Amino acid sequence: MEANVMRQKKSAFLLAAALLAATSATALAQSVLTMHIEEETNWVRNFNPFNRTSYRQSTMDFIYEPLVVFSKAQNNKPYYRLATAMKLADDLKSVTFDLRDNVQWSDGQPFTADDVVFSFELMKKVPALDFNSIWQVIDGVEKSGPSQVKFTFKEPTALGPEKIVEMPIIAQHAWKDVADPVTFLNEKPVGTGPMTEVTRFTPQVYEQCRNPHYWDAASLKVDCLRFPQIASNDQALTAANAGELDWFASFLPDIDKTYVAADKDHHGYWFPPGSLVAVVMNLESPNPVHRKAFDNVDFRRAVSMAMDRDAMVNVAGYGYPTLNDDPGTFGKRFESWADPKVKEQYGKYTQYDLDAAKALLDQAGFKDKDGDGFRDTPDGEKLSFDLIVPNGWTDWISTSQIAIEGLNQIGIDVKLATPDGAAWRQSLLDGSFDMALNSWYVGATPYYQMDDAFHSRNKGKTRFSAQRFFDPKLDQLLDAYTQTTDDAKRKDLLDQAQMLLAEKMPVVPVYNNPIWYEYNSKRFTGWATADNPFVSPQNYDPNHERLLHLLALKPVQ
Repeated sequence: MEANVMRQKKSAFLLAAALLAATSATALAQSVLTMHIEEETNWVRNFNPFNRTSYRQSTMDFIYEPLVVFSKAQNNKPYYRLATAMKLADDLKSVTFDLRDNVQWSDGQPFTADDVVFSFELMKKVPALDFNSIWQVIDGVEKSGPSQVKFTFKEPTALGPEKIVEMPIIAQHAWKDVADPVTFLNEKPVGTGPMTEVTRFTPQVYEQCRNPHYWDAASLKVDCLRFPQIASNDQALTAANAGELDWFASFLPDIDKTYVAADKDHHGYWFPPGSLVAVVMNLESPNPVHRKAFDNVDFRRAVSMAMDRDAMVNVAGYGYPTLNDDPGTFGKRFESWADPKVKEQYGKYTQYDLDAAKALLDQAGFKDKDGDGFRDTPDGEKLSFDLIVPNGWTDWISTSQIAIEGLNQIGIDVKLATPDGAAWRQSLLDGSFDMALNSWYVGATPYYQMDDAFHSRNKGKTRFSAQRFFDPKLDQLLDAYTQTTDDAKRKDLLDQAQMLLAEKMPVVPVYNNPIWYEYNSKRFTGWATADNPFVSPQNYDPNHERLLHLLALKPVQ
């Protein structure tokens, strides 16, 4: 009897050991892809997709899947996700989406048309959630069938579907009782995307793992996403060369030597041309003296003429960016849309010319009236600005230092300030800054960056309108663009818009960022490259193509 008991205990022990070994093997077999998508000195557990400042940038796409992904890499080709089809009305006054059947939320409850309607009605009820001003475009949303949703527009628009799919679709059952959806941290999100389970969250790292009910699980070959806390480009380089990063988007100086050479077989990058980078001045600065300067177009032009763009590109940017001296802002990225008359008429204001900048300021009455070496307003009031740029963005910091050097040489007192990324974004959103380096995400045409930056409906909605320059004529041109599908008419409208921007110079373009994208193919294959450009490759929000990229990746066997 005793021997039998001992044999049973031994068998139980061996079984337990085998189960533990199997569990450990499963854990080890998990494919964990490490991404670096945001440079922050600290972060909070915030997965609220409506938040535009402190939310984690892995929230959209990976937790909240869009209805459709429009691919900028493929001329806005639609890739259907939560939707399976869409029909734009012939009069451009509505669009109807057919929703995918048998989709479940990550808690197992069914995804329905009611969730879509609820999501947009909540944005209407709580306008602070409407970060893309969608309710200035749509007039209503309704369930037109068990798996069908219809949106009507305030005005005819061919671009309505693209605006709609930018907004997150949330679960009605998870959000209907949230007291304050603006401040809600959503620490345990319920989503339809591939990576919804927050299995670990610390100040140093967090992980998102597979949605147990993901509708497209067959396409998903990655089990978890890991996000280490990295605060600077230098830290990113150290982590990358230690083999700790699979997919990241960082400025690395002399990348062929500092990154590729460390593992030529696996370390790669591709930098397609991307977002416009510009020095912006807050035309609604909280300091009334500063507003007097920024309101003066000759002051803004002088700022532009103090920019050593060549040094910004080749010294600060190591040659990666593309110089943008287009007063209409289009630059090389949208050269086919540029009207040559714009540069002919206003191009002198984007050339590096310190003497001409000084003469322009003298003519406008900005002179050193108190003898401190820096210019004052025509009324003799002292001018002194901070130019803000996120801490850790080393290429932008170097760019800003070159900008400040030029501004100091023409007698404008500017100093560098480097808040963390969240504080920088908040300052741009609420208008509490004076000067900043800012950028705009690119779309399939220049319309998108112009609309984000200058349409009055977007004031205070995102950081892209931070300069707070709005013009009724520009609003009319941008609105008219959305109401036609005729390419010639669209080109004429944007010709007028770029001429207006060149005349007013509300922002000072300096270069177009490359789309930062680096990868390590040692653990995963399927990466986008210059030879296989199937997606726009950056991994940060709001590039929804990163979802398509994730689904293309497979662990190395």
